[in-house]
Amino acid sequence: MKIAENDLYQDVVLDHKRAPRHFGTLARATHRARGTNPQCGDDIRVELQIEDDRVRDIRFTGQGCAICIASASMMSEAVHGHEVEFARRLQQRFRAVITGQLEPEAAQLGKLVSLSGVRRYPSRIKCALLGWHALMHALDTSADDISETEAATAAHTP
Repeated sequence: MKIAENDLYQDVVLDHKRAPRHFGTLARATHRARGTNPQCGDDIRVELQIEDDRVRDIRFTGQGCAICIASASMMSEAVHGHEVEFARRLQQRFRAVITGQLEPEAAQLGKLVSLSGVRRYPSRIKCALLGWHALMHALDTSADDISETEAATAAHTP
């Protein structure tokens, strides 16, 4: 990867950290989960409005490092309006790239590829995946069926 491309990717990550997309709460969330990483203090809550097996709306709140917030922001953009199955497949491809199991060029991640460099820093992989873990748990859990504590525990597991 060229230096100019690295700069571009860094700019994308910093832009999403400074101005995260879909940041806030949903008045009528149908699904939600919270992910925490006690090692670094990252704490992300994902709320979804699922209708007809589609992510009609998504919001996230919380605090975290630049990688964590940028990843959650890009994730929210990537899955907003898409079918739940699309979100699940995208998460699998993103996770495979971040953990080094799949080359970024083969994953068809769009802007999410800008986070692929995280794979070189094992201690930051959890930061990039935290919002995605919360998303997957939220997709499996109705907002009425889970307590905040249960969501935090379940979304933290890799």
